[in-house]
Amino acid sequence: MGKVRPLYIKRAARKLLSLYPDKFTDNFEHNKQMVAELTDIRSKTLRNRVAGYITRLVKIEKQRKEREAMIE
Repeated sequence: MGKVRPLYIKRAARKLLSLYPDKFTDNFEHNKQMVAELTDIRSKTLRNRVAGYITRLVKIEKQRKEREAMIE
């Protein structure tokens, strides 16, 4: 069973990904810096949770694209 994330973290992460899709990668450290630059989140814990969820979403999307490439 996975970790449960609050809706406000998911919303913030999805909004950042939709606004800046090319700025995020599957590297947590890079995403953490980008979240700090692109938002005014002061809490380190909140920033890290948003960056972690963005990292997860990017990895899922990357795996989906690889699977589609294998099928074609």
